[in-house]
Amino acid sequence: MTFLSRYLPFVASMAIVVVASNILVQFPMQGTVGGLALADILTWGAFTYPFSFLVTDLANRRYGPAVARRIVFVGFALAVVCSIVIPPLLFRFGLTEFETAAARLARIAMASGTAFLTAQLLDVTVFNWLRRQSWWRAPIFGSLVGSVFDTMVFFSIAFSAAFAFAGPSDAFALESAPLLGIFPHETMRWLSWALGDLSVKLLIAVFALIPYRLIAARWTQPLPA
Repeated sequence: MTFLSRYLPFVASMAIVVVASNILVQFPMQGTVGGLALADILTWGAFTYPFSFLVTDLANRRYGPAVARRIVFVGFALAVVCSIVIPPLLFRFGLTEFETAAARLARIAMASGTAFLTAQLLDVTVFNWLRRQSWWRAPIFGSLVGSVFDTMVFFSIAFSAAFAFAGPSDAFALESAPLLGIFPHETMRWLSWALGDLSVKLLIAVFALIPYRLIAARWTQPLPA
């Protein structure tokens, strides 16, 4: 039995989550809540990406850290390829309103790759260290630590002007706007996106404990790799 066939559900889930997130992060939320412009604080990718940590933690719980790391690498490789190929197809079939330039897609893929590997491998490390301490909070703390690093790395590389050498910037992301859409201090919009994204990730990390416990409860002990 090959690696892909044995661990296909985890690899496929990881790839789907990351591909969806890499596409949706290019779409700010529209509308307002009170006087708050949602486009100033959130992209749709904030609601999908946190589930990648759930996939990692479940793989870690089921098969252990060595397999979890392999799933991270394989799932990511599939996701990066799909993240470059799928967006032009969506535009061609009229499912998106604009076509993202190839160089822009490459920069997003680079940002996603760096952030993904850093955050997911850190999640695996923290998760297993806490489990060795017999601490049941391992999944949530691993996800929280990974989420912070993921947000910092991804949004800096994908949107900061400091990384313009990596590819074209997003003009809308670099525009000044009130911090988090409500504070008088203005800053680049991508910083508010990062803070909004991190807030959503932390909330989902807490709620993801429910499906984690429901699924993991069916496994009396980790399977051998």
